Parts: sequence; structure tokens; C-alpha cells
Amino acid sequence: MRRTGIANLPLHGGHPPAWLMRRMIELSGAIAEVIIEEYGTSEFISRISDPFWFQAFSCVIGFDWHSSGTTTTTCGALKSALDPEVHGIMVAGGKGRTSRRTPSELQTAAEIFDLDGSELVYASRISARVDGNCIQDGFNLYQHTFLVDSDGEWAVVQQGLDPQGGYARRYHWLGSGVDEYVESPHSGIS
Repeated sequence: MRRTGIANLPLHGGHPPAWLMRRMIELSGAIAEVIIEEYGTSEFISRISDPFWFQAFSCVIGFDWHSSGTTTTTCGALKSALDPEVHGIMVAGGKGRTSRRTPSELQTAAEIFDLDGSELVYASRISARVDGNCIQDGFNLYQHTFLVDSDGEWAVVQQGLDPQGGYARRYHWLGSGVDEYVESPHSGIS
């Protein structure tokens, strides 16, 4: 992957206010719905895998532009907003313990969309393994979100933290762009 720049996301604890989160869920769902209607689920998945587009999307739906929370909050808002039966995309995983439910949520997605669940679970696990162990950049993963559409197109957005440095790093994957899981698999790292 060609290095084009670095974005340092300061670590911030806590949660957004409930009123803001409700608005973010509503707005992220509305924007996703328009993109899906106009361009299809594959295009939305592709856009989410682009770190620049993802960051802009996070800001548009109302989150702080310069925070580790842009990742966790935006992924959480999308998970609440997108219904696989309606939108054709399922969002699995999340922050902390919620990320451990990703395999079972992906099996549910596989049943809904009639896909091979074992392939989705493998992609989820290997992307986490690569970013958590192979990169060795000092950032420990604490957030893992996997988006999959009815055609089996997928993206991963995950984030690691460096508690000593006080920063977070976000990793983006696009399934159609992965030829090998360990040879330049990312669509971007921010």
C-alpha cells in the first residue's frame, strides 16, 4: 500500500450524549439509504472502506472531527440504523466485548443473505489477526466492525489504541480489494 499520509486520532473516553447519538443514527441511516438507493450496497461498502470518506461521513453525521470516537460512534450508529432486511447490508461487531459477537452475527448475516458464513467469519478473524499481530505498530485492537451486503461484498473498519501515546489508529479493508490477507490487504490506514 502506498503511504499517502497519517491521521492521529486522540484517544477520548466516554460516550456521546444520547440526544446526539439518536441524531447520528437517524442521519447515518438516511445518508446510507440514499447512497444504497442511488448506487447500490456495493458502493456504500466501498465508501465505508475509504478512510477519507469515512472520516468525512463521521463529521457530517455530527461527531467530533478529531477523536478516536469517530470510528466507534459512526460504526455503532450504522449498526443501529441499517436493517439487513430493508437495506441489504448487515453491520456486525463493534467496540470491546461487542466485537466478540462478530462471528455469530456474521452467521446470522449468512443465513439472511444465503452466503457462506465460514468465509465471512474467516475474513473477520484474519483481518483482526493481521491488524492485531502482523502489523506490530503498537496499537491494540479494541473495535472491530464488519459490514457485509447481500452479494457477499464486505468491508472491515477496526481500530487499535496506543495507551502510552494516547492515540488511536483505524484500519480499513475492502473484501474485493484483498488478493492476499497478508500482502497489502488494506484499503487504508488512518
